[in-house]
Amino acid sequence: MTYQIIDGKKVAQEVRAELKQLGEEMKAAHGVTPGIAVILVGDRPDSATYVRMKKKAAAEVGFISREKVLPDTCSEEEVLAAVSRFNADPEVHGILVQLPLPSHISEQKVLGRIMIEKDVDGFDPANIGALALKGVQPKAISCTPYGVIELLKRYKIEIAGKNAVVVGRSNIVV
Repeated sequence: MTYQIIDGKKVAQEVRAELKQLGEEMKAAHGVTPGIAVILVGDRPDSATYVRMKKKAAAEVGFISREKVLPDTCSEEEVLAAVSRFNADPEVHGILVQLPLPSHISEQKVLGRIMIEKDVDGFDPANIGALALKGVQPKAISCTPYGVIELLKRYKIEIAGKNAVVVGRSNIVV
């Protein structure tokens, strides 16, 4: 049996360099700097860490980064309003809501409020459906499966006809 070590950190650096270049080209050609917005509800340490990492990554590639932090006692309407504000913001091209949300807030309603064009995680029902249909290209693909496929492509690892096992399941790993 042979094996190959895959260096995810190296690939991440390459991807970030490519994103930085694309962002610079977009700004030069259209006067637009890509922007991402994150909505964080509550004070879970793991969620706060993920949001910090996303902000750092956005800064590294020269993207605009916006953040809305709400207490876990906020209403569902407050979260929906934050999504609506980012939907309307022309400097925000992608929105993500850090999950999980508190139990009194409908994840489905909140994620469903994000405009499909700004749905970074690909949770819109049309995106999910497109993933299941052969020949239909979704607007966005969840980061975890997309990242795995990107790693395999960059290492020229053929996956057609192979068996795979996915341990665990969430909306992010579909």
